Amino acid sequence: MPPSADLIVENASMLTMDPDTPRAEAIAIKGGEIIAIADRATVLEHKGSGTRVIDAERGSVVPGFIEAHMHLFGGAAELDHLQLMGVHGFDALCDAVRNYAAKRPDLSVLQAQGADYTILSATERVSRHHLDRILPDRPFVMAAPDHHTMWANTKALELAGLLGGKRLGPGNEIVMGDDGLAGGELREGEAFGPLIALAGEERVRLGLATGGEPDPKPTPAEQASDRAIMRCGLEWCARHGITSIQNMDGNLHQLELLSEIEAEGDLLCRVQVPFHYKNFMTLDMLDKASDMAERYAGEWLSSGMVKMFYDGVLEGWTAVMVDDYADRPGWRGEPLFTPEHLAEVAVEADRRGLQVTVHSIGDGAVRAVLDGYEAARRKNGRRDSRHRVEHIEVVTVADIPRFAELGVIASMQPPHPPGAMDFPLEPTLSRIGRERWPLSYAWRTLKQAGAHVVFASDWPVSPIDPILGIQAAVLRKPWAEGDPDQSFSLHESLAGYTVEGAYAEFMEHRKGRLKAGFMADLVVLSADIEATAPEALHTVWPVTTICGGKITYQA
Repeated sequence: MPPSADLIVENASMLTMDPDTPRAEAIAIKGGEIIAIADRATVLEHKGSGTRVIDAERGSVVPGFIEAHMHLFGGAAELDHLQLMGVHGFDALCDAVRNYAAKRPDLSVLQAQGADYTILSATERVSRHHLDRILPDRPFVMAAPDHHTMWANTKALELAGLLGGKRLGPGNEIVMGDDGLAGGELREGEAFGPLIALAGEERVRLGLATGGEPDPKPTPAEQASDRAIMRCGLEWCARHGITSIQNMDGNLHQLELLSEIEAEGDLLCRVQVPFHYKNFMTLDMLDKASDMAERYAGEWLSSGMVKMFYDGVLEGWTAVMVDDYADRPGWRGEPLFTPEHLAEVAVEADRRGLQVTVHSIGDGAVRAVLDGYEAARRKNGRRDSRHRVEHIEVVTVADIPRFAELGVIASMQPPHPPGAMDFPLEPTLSRIGRERWPLSYAWRTLKQAGAHVVFASDWPVSPIDPILGIQAAVLRKPWAEGDPDQSFSLHESLAGYTVEGAYAEFMEHRKGRLKAGFMADLVVLSADIEATAPEALHTVWPVTTICGGKITYQA
């Protein structure tokens, strides 16, 4: 007698991502694992008196989406901020900000997200004077979609102690005006960190800003408030079919919050949280990374990863390039680590058996990070390290084969290429320059060279919805005739959000596919995505998300 299932999903068009059984009609789940996946009649043999049955109504059922690069805590906190994606022109910006401010009279600092670098026009950059005209009497700050640049009005700059400028570390800048005062644009976290603190959200950003812990220790009320923020983020992920999260900023505080949520039985997604190594730290700080890896090594909550930032972003000229920026001769960006320092950290982290993942957008940053991983292999010997390079928005021909040679994962984001989804073509295309376009956001080039390419959103930088990311990957078009086609097929894109995500965290034996014995992580979609035109993929949405056999979201 076959064992009775806790849950059965039937009448489905299943894409299992398992080459041995690529198609199925139904799936049976018991104890958080898949016990059968086959035709409907076979699976229904597991139906008992207590089995819950979900009718997929011929919609696609796919493995739960694995978000391989996102910022859970910060993204959750921003859900209530003013969202400016798609807003263009001074008048539209003015209306949006004033309407938001009128509805929130008690906020100490008004915050907005998603302001394009060209939000005013293709040529006019935002200054504090523009923002003063909109809102002169209340502190207001807005962030670019990439979260590497913020703009603030005079009131906010004054209260944060930034109006007169401030000495900062490499790669950070308070842009000064001709009057000797801050012009309103702040590049990278050290520059705009005081504005985040002014808004009272410094605990949310610690995993990015310092990698350290709240000091003083949060009060019980503050801890409960932070847990509530995390819960909102987890619910938002489950709503979009996400069952696993690889967070890309972190500290012990985030792990403790998630552990408390897990103890209450409310952890809706599996979460991996890294230790964030900053350039001011010493190698002995990796003891903490090792401790986090040892303490958190479960299938629901884990660590074991060291995150670093080598550079910034193209739009703010803070990404590190091999050659000069096309629109700024003589400037190649300023790295947050020297190549030697980066290699030193990579060697030590690798020696401890930790996975290293580094934000590297410019081709100069990508090269330095690959050099660091190569140094780790020379020093420590060859192992299945699966170190990662995050973003890779520009790469050189010489460095493409090194990903496969070194076993390095290319972690990339389909929403990021200008014009692919929400980001405008400028100023990014002008920063890169025509000669480098063919090797920009080069997903297919890297895949064809043998690299594992994993996809994600980088939420809240881009919308979290994996289906939108899949659509962006499928519909990707070259910027110029003759440039290589970097688009992915539907199945390749889906693999980037499932199979490759599991591989990236050494869990390909347990998730990323729908297969007997694997974790019961899956999502039921509103339609058959294979029968949906690529241009219409955005009309497909998750109807039911199941993680560990538990329904975590149902429309």
